[in-house]
Amino acid sequence: MSRPLTDQERRKQISVRGLAGAENVAELKRNFNRHLHFTLVKDRNVATPRDYYQALAHTVRDHLVGRWLRTQQYYYEKDPKRIYYLSLEFYMGRTLQNTMVNLGLQSSCDEALYQLGLDMEELQEIEEDAGLGNGGLGRLAACFLDSMATLGLAAYGYGIRYEFGIFNQKIAGGWQVEEADDWLRFGNPWEKARPEYTIPVHFYGRVEHGPGGAKWLDTQVVLALPYDTPVPGYRNNTVNTMRLWSARAPNDFNLKDFNVGGYIQAVLDRNLAENISRVLYPNDNAWDVTVRTCAYTNHTVLPEALERWPLHLLESLLPRHLQIIYEINQRFLDRVYATFPGDHERLRRMSLVEEGAVKRINMAHLCIVGAHAVNGVARIHSEILKNSVFKDFYELDPHKFQNKTNGITPRRWLLLCNPGLADVIAQRIGEDFIADLDQLQQLRRFVDDDGFIRDVAKVKQENKLKFAAFLEKESGVRVNPESLFDIQVKRIHEYKRQLLNCLHVITLYNRIKKEPNKQFVPRTVMIGGKAAPGYHMAKMIIKLVTSIGDVVNHDPAVGDRLKVLFLENYRVSLAEKVIPAADLSEQISTAGTEASGTGNMKFMLNGALTIGTMDGANVEMAEEAGEENLFIFGMRVEDVEKLDREGYRARDYYERLPELRQAIDQLSSGFFSPRQPDLFRDIVNMLMNHDRFKVFADYEAYVKCQEKVSALYKNSREWTRMVIRNVAASGKFSSDRTIAQYAREIWGAEPTRHRIPAPDEPRE
Repeated sequence: MSRPLTDQERRKQISVRGLAGAENVAELKRNFNRHLHFTLVKDRNVATPRDYYQALAHTVRDHLVGRWLRTQQYYYEKDPKRIYYLSLEFYMGRTLQNTMVNLGLQSSCDEALYQLGLDMEELQEIEEDAGLGNGGLGRLAACFLDSMATLGLAAYGYGIRYEFGIFNQKIAGGWQVEEADDWLRFGNPWEKARPEYTIPVHFYGRVEHGPGGAKWLDTQVVLALPYDTPVPGYRNNTVNTMRLWSARAPNDFNLKDFNVGGYIQAVLDRNLAENISRVLYPNDNAWDVTVRTCAYTNHTVLPEALERWPLHLLESLLPRHLQIIYEINQRFLDRVYATFPGDHERLRRMSLVEEGAVKRINMAHLCIVGAHAVNGVARIHSEILKNSVFKDFYELDPHKFQNKTNGITPRRWLLLCNPGLADVIAQRIGEDFIADLDQLQQLRRFVDDDGFIRDVAKVKQENKLKFAAFLEKESGVRVNPESLFDIQVKRIHEYKRQLLNCLHVITLYNRIKKEPNKQFVPRTVMIGGKAAPGYHMAKMIIKLVTSIGDVVNHDPAVGDRLKVLFLENYRVSLAEKVIPAADLSEQISTAGTEASGTGNMKFMLNGALTIGTMDGANVEMAEEAGEENLFIFGMRVEDVEKLDREGYRARDYYERLPELRQAIDQLSSGFFSPRQPDLFRDIVNMLMNHDRFKVFADYEAYVKCQEKVSALYKNSREWTRMVIRNVAASGKFSSDRTIAQYAREIWGAEPTRHRIPAPDEPRE
């Protein structure tokens, strides 16, 4: 039994969720009923759970509005440097609980709903995820918005308001099926349309050169309509703006003719400064200002993911832009040639225009040339950019290249998703860690504290029980909550090597079948993630996971020693449930392929141990926690490069390793697809003959490393002590640290935890 909490500890525990003052609760109830009545036009007799969610969302939103207006007013008066974070993706997930957490309203709202006879968790589950992203990059942008507001930066997220988000994934017969994500079907209470700031955007047309310079004529126009969403900082009364643009083709006229008429002129005349910013003449001063204003973050080294736009597309769609790109390229190559005279091969490599059957514009090269800073997103990734991917550009402009290791917001990824762990931490070190995550280092003092070890283990067990209940309710699958929860959730891709995980599962299964009476550490292996709709191999990988599950989960000889689950429709709101329940985090990409990863950081902060390669941010996680506190295995970047030089021969491993051979032979023979024996021939053929990501080369080390995982899991105390050392070392991976570095080292702005006065407080 752990000792009872003192009053002070209990207060610390409660305040993490904000205090529920009686006045506050009464006011929230009044406003809730007012919105139900006046906004939704319902009473308690006819209101649905969705109406109650909407009423609560509007009630909470009311608390944002005053702070939002005051923040923008404050920026107007103080005129700080503005930061515009441009991203094609903002993977925000749900907004309600995050807003309550950041405003300190959670306890009051809980109490108000309880008094109204409603269930907070049920209402939270009604909110749609804002799925305006694919995965890591889009979610990073969302974490960054949270940190920029929390650090008092005058920052704006700019992006696109997609009418449909990332598809909903259904699994039917073991295959992925995509369904449209009509996320706006019931409206979005968090956004405010700003039709008065509509902007015309031009496409197509032709360019005419005359005495007054170039004119872009006969264009077709699409209207861009902005929608603003508030972004609250953590308890500092700062509320920033994410502005997403919606494309509209006005339906009351012919697009082709909408390049005439007073409408556009009126929009353009409204603000001369807007007009100035639209000038497309590349005079030297304008170019200098452009470069000093823009910075470029690279997020991948995979060549197929670096965009190269066909020239004929730009020529048709954006003819004037293409001319300007030619001009930029010419001036740039002149500079390259002056620096490296006679090096024609270098000119060819560095050109923004790639020659070939289809001429293309290399967009990454354009970004580097047009930016004053270029950064990768983990130390190893930034080094790869300098040493290989952008080597020529680094040699020309070494001062441009920086590293900014990614981070995650501890508000969503600890406080919101794992309140039990946040409370246990706050009891020991107070709650300042929430906006200063380095303070988690203080937890090292408790690595031998029996009470703390017990509390951390208890929180994890509760999270596992809760997730097991969720799985049974949602999919009817029962799992053993005492088993090791072994979890790999991320987009499905060959480089992330879900196939390596599958081979380990098959090996475990074969070992259980071979020695059915031996003691095995029970495991529940969960794999989740979406495959791009056109990515055949990724879809086959999903089918393989579900097929392995069909065999393993129905074999009575296995019992509950091994279960294999595919987690359907992995998304932000599901991550918030599964990550706090994980024991083992799978981060097993081929060294040199995962730019950073951020899921790895979320698992670390939430008390899972990591099995991983020395890739992306895993390298820095091992550095922070000590390599002995992660399960690191497999080739390093140098080993991969050596294998590339010598030639990777999958068959050598197949012939040398009997357990690997058995697993591959089972895939080939239809053991996991008896009704369609050749179902997985494409996977086997890829693994044996053209595997860019060298799965077999790391198989032996991975299986051995997994044996070490099982051995440690048998010793609950030592496992939990390793967990504590990991949580204590995760402070570096706060997006607050990342953003503070961007602000100081790239954007020229100074972060602050200054608190703007609340709307009901006198102004400064």
